[in-house]
Amino acid sequence: MKAGNLSGGQELLCINTEKVYDWILNEATFDLSLDDLPLPVNPITGVQLECDDIDINSVTCTVEPDPVNPIDILDRVNQEFVVDGAEVTLQIVNIRKNFDVTIFVNLIPELGGATVEVGTMGFSRCEQVILCAPEGTDIDVTFTDLNCFVCTAVCDAGTTTDVDVLDVTVNVRLCQSIQSTFDVTLEIVAEFCQPRDILPFPPCPAPTIPPQCPVVFPNAFDVGGNRQTGNTAE
Repeated sequence: MKAGNLSGGQELLCINTEKVYDWILNEATFDLSLDDLPLPVNPITGVQLECDDIDINSVTCTVEPDPVNPIDILDRVNQEFVVDGAEVTLQIVNIRKNFDVTIFVNLIPELGGATVEVGTMGFSRCEQVILCAPEGTDIDVTFTDLNCFVCTAVCDAGTTTDVDVLDVTVNVRLCQSIQSTFDVTLEIVAEFCQPRDILPFPPCPAPTIPPQCPVVFPNAFDVGGNRQTGNTAE
């Protein structure tokens, strides 16, 4: 049978999609202590950096979700709640979030002032949330904002044989969208989508010339240097 045109009226469709059982937005802020970070070598000279070689007031950080395992759902426990006078069974969900934080510092101007990476450390933070998330649903965590700043930074010169190290306190702030979802097959009445119209290319622009200045040129002044203010022809 020849396939018909996609346009024309609604029809009954069967689609696979995700049903959202529950959805919350959550914000968290916490401090993280990173101690004994050894200073790297100078990327230009290859010489081991020391405390006197860095600007301690220039220490910065970046934070990213762990690229391999950003979220662990540890467990979920049923608990009865009373919401608007009705008893309902919800779940207390324990979540572990894994991050990588990277520390940077600037060299002193005498060494060129370049920004160098000190190192990256992984860390985890756990939290509990209350969701309608019965067994079988998936817990999806998406970070809508994730940033950090350095609160304190101290460089320890140590001894002549030890590598100088940084002790840094970092404040991390995150905003997250947490959903419980389940794959479902739905029967709906809808129309098939159609491709949009092709946009035409704009026409070639007409030739233009720069704006002129008739107020000052030509014939703005007579031979005596007096400004002409009108038609001089009698």
